[in-house]
Amino acid sequence: MRRLLAALTGLALLSPLAVLGGAQKYEPLSASVQAALHQSIADQATPVLAFDDEQEARAWLAAMSSRLARRMPDRVPREEFLLTVHYEARRAGLDPQMVLGLIQVESAFRKYAVSSAGARGYMQVMPFWVKLIGDSDDNLFHLRTNLRFGCTILRHYLDIENGNLFRALGRYNGSLGKAEYPNMVLQAWRNWQYTPPPGIRTRQ
Repeated sequence: MRRLLAALTGLALLSPLAVLGGAQKYEPLSASVQAALHQSIADQATPVLAFDDEQEARAWLAAMSSRLARRMPDRVPREEFLLTVHYEARRAGLDPQMVLGLIQVESAFRKYAVSSAGARGYMQVMPFWVKLIGDSDDNLFHLRTNLRFGCTILRHYLDIENGNLFRALGRYNGSLGKAEYPNMVLQAWRNWQYTPPPGIRTRQ
């Protein structure tokens, strides 16, 4: 990760939103689903950027970093955060910009946020998930652990809802059937929409 950051140095406002911590509800999982989710969490492949080339990576990171600078003033941890979001989102088949919108709503980009329901970290993951699909030493305040759990859980909910993001977001927040939370995430997602500069091809 440090090597990736070093290769992308020289790069480089969001209005505050109230934290709306998630409260995923415990639902029994079949043994096969539990095993598959555990495998997704346990995979420790080295993070890589899912871009076609370094120019594309620089453009995306510069655009996202400038928008996040007020909330995360220190460049190195800010870029490490963004690279990890991008990697874990793409790994789970999610749009990285959508995940940034979800984090904006869930924790307002606060690493150690804890909701009244006990959800933790950037993506406000409920601790029961560690017992269900993780390992006893998984720390939900650890950057990559939190993002991996959060993205894996949202992917799981998308699969349950046959790709319906609105309903999957409701499940993620424990508010299935209510429009407020999905609408907030979809609105926040618009703050992170990204159009690559002319001449840069992108998978986004």
